[in-house]
Amino acid sequence: MNDAEHVNDELRHDVLRAPSLARGLQVLNEFSSHGCPMSAPALSRRLKIPRTTLFRLLHTMVSLGFLERTDNGRTFRLGVGVLRLGFESLSSREKTDIGLQVIESLCDETGLTSHILVRDGRDVVVVAKAQSRLRIFCSLKVNVGTRLPAYATTHGRVLMGDMTLDDLKKLYPEPELERFTKQTPATVEDLYERVRDDAQRGFAISESSFERGISVVSVPVRNDTGRIVAVITTTIPRHEIDASLLDSGLIDKVRRAADELSQRLNYRPKNAPNAGSQYMKALGL
Repeated sequence: MNDAEHVNDELRHDVLRAPSLARGLQVLNEFSSHGCPMSAPALSRRLKIPRTTLFRLLHTMVSLGFLERTDNGRTFRLGVGVLRLGFESLSSREKTDIGLQVIESLCDETGLTSHILVRDGRDVVVVAKAQSRLRIFCSLKVNVGTRLPAYATTHGRVLMGDMTLDDLKKLYPEPELERFTKQTPATVEDLYERVRDDAQRGFAISESSFERGISVVSVPVRNDTGRIVAVITTTIPRHEIDASLLDSGLIDKVRRAADELSQRLNYRPKNAPNAGSQYMKALGL
């Protein structure tokens, strides 16, 4: 390519370039590399973007879920939208990719269908699935892209494990929550108690609490900042989880899978007691 062709090529790139999109991606890259919440003035100085332009970009990205407000709206951090894009990309690639590879191994080890879910506002979204060979009758078809109400599902409670009562009240301002079963929390205060119990335990178990005849074990996945960013869950096609499954170390297997994915997201989990024994003790068995 001669000099004239090179100049023309550069000019074509400039004409085709979308400045607003480029600036938006520049903002996301800054959050990714910085690793902690930042204010709009700090971003404006670092990126040399006018404050009015930056404000519009931040507002748009918050509305789309790519950024979240923190510190009472004074700072911003990456939102679940960024993670959702990443995991949805993972779900469409070869089986050697990080998230799908982890739950495929879990499925092989347990013989049970496994999923990765993230929270998107008031919903949880399935972003990856490893299907068991077992035939499971279930009226609710859970595939990649399926959305479920966060407050009514075990997955959602685990994903909300970092949230305070005030956070939950902002997410659910209504005085009462719609109940799907007798086990669905009726109020935000009830939801918060269950979220805290699951968070302290480090995992959650549901026995036909949302879908009749289906039980699940769910464990949180954390990123390099320690935030819960996803959940790995395995599905048991039974009304209850019998003692033999617990004795086989099912909970620990799910937790090891979640720990592996967390480590690949640069989180280093602390040592914890045997989860299966912990649950059996809680049941008085």
